[in-house]
Amino acid sequence: MIANKKILILLPAYNAARTLKKTIAAIPPGIADEIILTDDSSDDQTLAIAKSLGIKTFTHEKNLGYGANQKTCYAEALKTDAEIIVMLHPDYQYDPRVIPFAAGFIVNDICDIVIGSRIRSRKEALDSGMPVYKYISNRFLTVLGNLILGQNLGDFHSGFRVYKRRVLETINYAGNSDDFIFDFEFLAQAAFQGYRMGDIPIPARYFPEASSINFRRSLKYGVQNIWVMVKFILEKNRLSRFKLFSKNKTQ
Repeated sequence: MIANKKILILLPAYNAARTLKKTIAAIPPGIADEIILTDDSSDDQTLAIAKSLGIKTFTHEKNLGYGANQKTCYAEALKTDAEIIVMLHPDYQYDPRVIPFAAGFIVNDICDIVIGSRIRSRKEALDSGMPVYKYISNRFLTVLGNLILGQNLGDFHSGFRVYKRRVLETINYAGNSDDFIFDFEFLAQAAFQGYRMGDIPIPARYFPEASSINFRRSLKYGVQNIWVMVKFILEKNRLSRFKLFSKNKTQ
């Protein structure tokens, strides 16, 4: 808890048995009031390990996809009274030590969303193991995303995010993709609604156990990013309407 704000950490898991304990051990002691893991029908011991660690768990009966797993995460988060929600991948790629600092920007009402930027410098990103093609595509899509969405983020495609509760209550994320593009759709929705987004540097690791998408899926993801930006432009200029940017009718 920071400044009397309840903090919830969400772990969207899929086959994270080899990294889950490391991830939990790296979370700063006392920072989280609650941890929730949603398992996207892993075929390893992810669920058993989570339960042995005393983590509240939810599971999909079949694999639904990265985006679908996050939908479950957020739905369960909103059933709690948490005021700050942290999205942390349990694959040990993102360093949890930055959580108190990221949450501080929310607590002090400086940002509504804080993203962990893996790219403080080109050398650091590549030395951490980020593939060259991922670095190049990340730079291109991040620059384009900042230009189109009117932001100034260092890494639009990081999986480490911290949200003010109100963001999850108002963004209509349930209609988003069940695939990896969910993340960018969410940020486009946040930009459209005028939420304040910022980022902080976060150490990242790339190794076989860390989740990652291959070149083919990265190419698909890039094309989907551009399509989301096109829809953003059309919606902003009232040239077309898309469900992506509709308000959450439950609020």
